[in-house]
Amino acid sequence: MSERELMLTGIGGQGVQLAGQVLARAATLEGKHVTYFGVYGGVMRGGNTDATVVISDDPIEAPAIVSKTWSAVAMHHEFWEPLRPKVRPDGVVFVNTTVFEGDLGLPADVRVIEVPATERAGELGNLMVASMVMVGAYAAETGLVSPDACIQAMKASIPPYRSQHVPVNEDAIRAGAELMGVAAA
Repeated sequence: MSERELMLTGIGGQGVQLAGQVLARAATLEGKHVTYFGVYGGVMRGGNTDATVVISDDPIEAPAIVSKTWSAVAMHHEFWEPLRPKVRPDGVVFVNTTVFEGDLGLPADVRVIEVPATERAGELGNLMVASMVMVGAYAAETGLVSPDACIQAMKASIPPYRSQHVPVNEDAIRAGAELMGVAAA
């Protein structure tokens, strides 16, 4: 890896911003160079939310404007269409199969990883951790960051007034990694 891009999309309330932040912090913890950019729609819940993370072995000279991406996470179908054409032919897309409806519309040379993130979050007793299930799956499958670094990063990202959510988020990251056949320490 020299530089890899990740674009995440979903609807507000799915934890897309937290997922992007956790992956960016995890990469930093592992000594990589990172940029992170979050975009919020105009409503509190239910509007579009996107995040872009660039991870590199080398310094990133300027904030990235990503027109094409190596990887993407589609937490929901609602705002997928604007992101779809940005996925490079050699890319990989992680899709939350629990809620994503319809066809991704990707060419055959894009690898699709199906992750029932919301379903697995429900099995953990909290649908709000679906994005952390996806983080664990993404980290385990791509190897860009480790699931263990994601757990550390999540703990640093959760504000103190929400610390009661740390254990289930940790379980969710582990569960996502396990869906990809990787056990976190």
